[in-house]
Amino acid sequence: MLNLIVRLLVTVVSGGIYFYVMLPPINLKSMEFWLFLFVLLAIYLIVTLVTSGLRITRNGNFVLPQGMFFSRCKIPLFLMAVLLIAGIIAGIYSSVIFHANSYYNLLDVQTGDFTEEVAEISYDKIPMLDKDSSVQLGSRALGNLSSDSSLVSQFEVSDEEYSQINYQNNPVRVAPLLYGNLIKWFNNRSEGLPGYIIVNMVTQEADLVQLDEGMKYSTGEHFGRNLYRLLRFRYPTMMFGDVNFEIDEDGTPWWVCSRTVHKIGLFGGEDTDGAVLVNAITGESAYYEEVPTWVDRVYSADQLVQQYDYHGTLVNGWINSWLGQKGITTTSDGYNYIAMNDDVYLYTGVTSAGNDESNVGFILVNQRTKEARYYNITGATEYSAMSSAEGAVQHLGYAATFPILLNISDEPTYFMSLKDSADLVKMYAMVNVSDYQITATGSSVAECQANYEELLVENGIKVTDPVELVETETDTVTGTVTEIRSVVVDGNTVFYFSLGTDTYYAVSAADDQNAVIYDVGDKVTITYYVEDTGDDSGVLTGIRVE
Repeated sequence: MLNLIVRLLVTVVSGGIYFYVMLPPINLKSMEFWLFLFVLLAIYLIVTLVTSGLRITRNGNFVLPQGMFFSRCKIPLFLMAVLLIAGIIAGIYSSVIFHANSYYNLLDVQTGDFTEEVAEISYDKIPMLDKDSSVQLGSRALGNLSSDSSLVSQFEVSDEEYSQINYQNNPVRVAPLLYGNLIKWFNNRSEGLPGYIIVNMVTQEADLVQLDEGMKYSTGEHFGRNLYRLLRFRYPTMMFGDVNFEIDEDGTPWWVCSRTVHKIGLFGGEDTDGAVLVNAITGESAYYEEVPTWVDRVYSADQLVQQYDYHGTLVNGWINSWLGQKGITTTSDGYNYIAMNDDVYLYTGVTSAGNDESNVGFILVNQRTKEARYYNITGATEYSAMSSAEGAVQHLGYAATFPILLNISDEPTYFMSLKDSADLVKMYAMVNVSDYQITATGSSVAECQANYEELLVENGIKVTDPVELVETETDTVTGTVTEIRSVVVDGNTVFYFSLGTDTYYAVSAADDQNAVIYDVGDKVTITYYVEDTGDDSGVLTGIRVE
């Protein structure tokens, strides 16, 4: 009897430690829970062997007293076998082969009208930054706080976050600060994380938002304030998928924790059913089946892409998906995000089976509501468009970022940035989806769009509300930056450069992203056009920093 109590006690304690560290949901539809049960039985079996007189001979063999193995170990062994066999059967039964129609219906895709549903966007509202550039600017924003060495030395920016959201009707990327290491967490845990980075993808302005009260709950915390542990102990039966950092319209930081459900069989048909919102400062949380409208990312991009692939490949059943492949479509390689109607939409191209040279259409999926639209527009794949853009500037050796989809004069258009070897944006490109030979580039978005619209006209395509560029004589000056000043004008950051004279060269970050990366002491060449300011300030406008 004493041995039984010891075996049970050790199993419970060891299982409790495993649960605290691994945090499996108490849910039969979770494979993690089945693994947890298997581990508990394995622990009980090992403890039983040790407490039953197990010994090792000189030859290295394990020996138990005769009959002890079957009398004490047969029950845990039997239960482990049952779990293993039942898990395999449940997994097979939950697979696509038995539920093709259910997998096909995971995503409800409606055919849409591109020109009616995707509004044209002004060039000064086009998001020009990808995630890599946002990370670079965010790190710089934190590094520039030389006056506050405590922030720079104790905290880092979470490169893995940088969620793209809509904030006050602007596309931005946000990322929380993280503790530099375990020692820095120990020294700063009482105050919490002091703020987050926000990067405006249009103006390319990166700011560190310092909070009045620090964020006490995050993925980088330990023990009870760790976000995943908080979720598990408050919602023990829930399964969670993506966890995204977002801010509401007041700038309050939240964690949006998507609830995962399995709709097919026991383990199949992964989907999302609402989310738990956790206040990053106070730790207050609530589950929402329908999340507030300020939330932008509930359904993960990978999950939505997988669901469309089920929808496209199983359109005529599982056998057809392997043999006949009639009417099969799949998503093209890669995806991006589009800000539209104060929501964030997943964008990806759609290609037919066996054809990766062109798209037969593309889909937009709302990441908050999962509303999906398919647009039947044939044309180049995203990577073909990227190659076309790179070919237009091959003499410069620039690399194209993965494109976003825009409506330019009712023409589906790929837009991308062109970067140099130092990962700095130098130019922009627009490529027509239906005819990727129509490719335009420019050193600013306005110039790129004007060049693109000119090509549309040359190809017999009517342009509505064309961009007009003022032709002005330009000049260049080269020197070392001795002073940099900045001011925010109508939401755009304008930088003023001095090269050691009384003249200042002004450039808006919305026109040239490179303006935000220069420091005093850098040698620069500035191409500019002069506008008479009517006073003696010596300020020049319309600067392009190269």
